[in-house]
Amino acid sequence: MPDYSIIIPAYNEEAFLPATLKAAKTAMAAQSMAGELLVVDNNSTDTTAAVATTCGACVVFEPHNQIARARNAGAHAAKGRFLIFLDADTLLPAELLQSVLVRLASDATAGGGATIRFDGPQSWFGEWCLCRWTDLSRTFGWAAGSFLFARADAFRAVDGFPHHVYAGEEIYLSRRLKRWARAHQMRVEIIPKPPVITSSRKLQWHPAWKVALIHALLGAFPFLVYSRRFCGFWYQRPADTLKTQTPAPPE
Repeated sequence: MPDYSIIIPAYNEEAFLPATLKAAKTAMAAQSMAGELLVVDNNSTDTTAAVATTCGACVVFEPHNQIARARNAGAHAAKGRFLIFLDADTLLPAELLQSVLVRLASDATAGGGATIRFDGPQSWFGEWCLCRWTDLSRTFGWAAGSFLFARADAFRAVDGFPHHVYAGEEIYLSRRLKRWARAHQMRVEIIPKPPVITSSRKLQWHPAWKVALIHALLGAFPFLVYSRRFCGFWYQRPADTLKTQTPAPPE
């Protein structure tokens, strides 16, 4: 029986998965606890499932194309007492995985996240976005969607990620975990170092004004996360960019 489960939701991620899985397996090999690696194929139309299998991951299928449902499907299949959610374009350092497992095993931490670093040089706007997110994350205890961890019992007690939203599900879960943690005299933590390394591809796919406008509208009208059409920013991607970017290796 594994002690922890790493869950990677993936929709058409054949280009990024090999590097993500390689980094995750390297991090897992450095731990004393036993872990399992799951990839949730979220109804992909490319070779995501085959790539995951070739790279040694267990594949779970979720037909409904929604990130919250994909993550919950992985959690439902997971056997570990600790759950670690990792995006398919995100690299996990071994030191961070160790820090997470130590915290969860202490029975003092119910869950949390980490700071993030983009996989390459950014424009001033990209750096500004990252700094603002880091401030919010550490101030309010919000975990980034690219990396989130939780005790399995806490995750299931709060009903996992909400299915009624198409974006921001990690913030909803972070709030639920914080309430559960307070009730059980535990805490939710955002681990400052080392950061996870995640792709900045959305900032490359879309002009700065569009990224800024979408987030400003969500800030002003939070109910927009209920609309799949409005949240298409997180589900649609330019077809000609899918295989042109790969994440940098972890330092």
